[in-house]
Amino acid sequence: MDDDSPYLGALEGRTAGRRVVRRLPARPGERGVWPEETPDALLDRLASRGIHAPWSHQAEAAAAALRGEHVVVATGTSSGKTLAMWLPSLSTLLADDRACVLYLSPTKALAHDQLAALTELDIPGVRAATYDGDTPADERAWVRSHANFILTNPDLVHRSLLPRATAWSRVLRHLRFILVDEAHHYRGMFGSHVAHVIRRLRRLAALHGSDPIVICASATMAAPGDAASRLIGAPVTPIEFDGSTHAAVTAVLWEPPASVGIAHHDPDQPAPRKSALAETADVLADLTSEGKRTLAFVRSRRGAEVVAQRARDELADVAPELAESVAAYRGGYLAEERRALEADLREGRLRAVATTNALELGIDISGLDAVIVAGWPGTRASLWQQWGRAGRGDDEALALLIVREDPLDRYVLEHPDVVFDQPVESVVLDPANPHVLGPHLTAAAAEHPLTEEDAITWFGPTAATRLAELAAQGTLRHRRTGYFWTQRYSAAERIDLRGDAAPPVSLVEEGTGRLLGTVEAARAPATVHPGAVYLHQGVSHVVTALDLDDSVAMVRVEEVEHTTTAEEIADYRILDVDQHHSWGGADVAVGEVEVTSQVVGYVRRRAGTGEILGRETLDMPERTLRTRGTWWTVSDKQVATLSAAGVHLGGAAHAAEHAAIGLMPLIATCDRWDIGGVSTELHPDTGRCTVVVYDGHPGGAGFADRGFVAAQQWWRATRDHIASCECASGCPSCVQSPKCGNGNEPLDKRGAVLLLDALLSGAPG
Repeated sequence: MDDDSPYLGALEGRTAGRRVVRRLPARPGERGVWPEETPDALLDRLASRGIHAPWSHQAEAAAAALRGEHVVVATGTSSGKTLAMWLPSLSTLLADDRACVLYLSPTKALAHDQLAALTELDIPGVRAATYDGDTPADERAWVRSHANFILTNPDLVHRSLLPRATAWSRVLRHLRFILVDEAHHYRGMFGSHVAHVIRRLRRLAALHGSDPIVICASATMAAPGDAASRLIGAPVTPIEFDGSTHAAVTAVLWEPPASVGIAHHDPDQPAPRKSALAETADVLADLTSEGKRTLAFVRSRRGAEVVAQRARDELADVAPELAESVAAYRGGYLAEERRALEADLREGRLRAVATTNALELGIDISGLDAVIVAGWPGTRASLWQQWGRAGRGDDEALALLIVREDPLDRYVLEHPDVVFDQPVESVVLDPANPHVLGPHLTAAAAEHPLTEEDAITWFGPTAATRLAELAAQGTLRHRRTGYFWTQRYSAAERIDLRGDAAPPVSLVEEGTGRLLGTVEAARAPATVHPGAVYLHQGVSHVVTALDLDDSVAMVRVEEVEHTTTAEEIADYRILDVDQHHSWGGADVAVGEVEVTSQVVGYVRRRAGTGEILGRETLDMPERTLRTRGTWWTVSDKQVATLSAAGVHLGGAAHAAEHAAIGLMPLIATCDRWDIGGVSTELHPDTGRCTVVVYDGHPGGAGFADRGFVAAQQWWRATRDHIASCECASGCPSCVQSPKCGNGNEPLDKRGAVLLLDALLSGAPG
């Protein structure tokens, strides 16, 4: 490998396909000056930790917050954003014993990590505590009565603090700062919900006589001032220049080698490549045996388990003393398992961890030599957030992206400027989404009656109209003094911030009754259906029964040599057209759609190679989703021309749909699993061949609207990507989809290029 990085030694002997190497030089630091308001007690404690002066961005952010400005600190991973938030908030706590600070984190792990850091700093007068779903009842009472630095999450603020304002009156009355960590995580529907939670929190604080300053932190956010302002509902001062040092990093885009031992009979198709999971496990084992501390980010929970187990198996043969220093970490584990793994990782007992993005967000892991990302993580923001975990301190580090056989991964490999030379994506959230705004207005009215002026001030100009609609529906009652909540049930309990109102499905082991973990209800039909393979800390289980009514799945321990992937079908109706552009004979539109989907079966694949072993049918309930979609059609004349050229219209539209979904994350801040698509030769609502891509969240999350705005860029990139793929008739790198409910049939790769040429022929400019 043409690079002198000291951390590439473990890769020198490895065979790979194409690889792109970029050396990211070390960055010198720029120091600032402590704000005048910083108390000596805080300076002494920081000095005891070796911190004698702030970085310039830390000093600038603290000064702005102490002037009373809302602030977003948008600097790199490991740049000290935590201290930038701590300086003004801890200074205020030391100056005023009654003052309170509320810290919001998207994950429990990050909040507990921050608590450990605060506790270690040991500042007199700072009474810090976490308040989350794992906090015992008696401890919760102590936090409400005595803590002045409370670390929690938006879910607990929404479900516990805001509906029970009387119990939290001390905190609300003296709330001086709201710290919003990893702010870029609040995007899409989740971000839109959290935006209203923050608005409701600021409103209740104002009603109690306080005016808290909001400090947001994010390592990866485009236009951070605008994004943070949308999140909190107020102007925000952005701090973007990063004054911290950072070690040099060698970043590599790495294509797995061709698979060994798999028969390849089709000369028109490229040889199948080793799976990204298998290659990640092998590289993880190699780096661990070389003494490198490594994180491997894997997209799925099952994938994290597979990578960890395979790496352990390989190390058992070559360095058995290291095999137990590798583990998996993912959501769905019980609290005690998560805490133990976090402690083992922090204290060095674990040398390598295969993780989902549960470890992407912030918990302090010092001394990492390498980070592997198995497959494009969905956005540039996520990739740099994950890669940014490497290179703590002055030691040079290695960052790898191991690409999958996937359209987007292939596109990134062939266009590395997408990674290295383009800014991160904008954060997409829409607090004005009526499906989000309405429920939060009812929750706000339940917390304290809402006037129209209130609604506009805190929730935006469309809130007054929405209030009147809610009153007309009987959801709220209008009186001279405002809008009131009069229902017997809790308004807040009817809102699920993460988009799934149903309780999580518990996984229970047959015979023992042991609770293994949980799965979100929306994911259950596709992930824990009968016959699904479920991995837990290296032990494989097979799901024997799924009861969605009782939210429980039964599993049994069983050693299997295959994985399972659900197959799903979908149909849609166009309900409303909001905007429409004519591209010659083609039309491009955006509006409201209703999608009906159903898991109809699953595929069994050989572990490691992905070879299909068989398909099984399932009888799962239908689900209906009312959401936002963007779609295009081509004219009858264009269809006739394509037919004369031998194009299979249905296969061409299907192939174009698959490729476009794979490339959508380059246009909007989304994951391909956040969106869906359907294509039809003749749709009854348009009377034409139609391809639609829709948001996978009720009411929409802004992704389809962003796709409509950037339609020409998006569909041209889709066309060019399909045309540039080496294969003859379509492969996982261009038009085949792992989500396809029709087994990737029919697909017409050549026809997709011609169809997209027809679409783009009349595009403006």
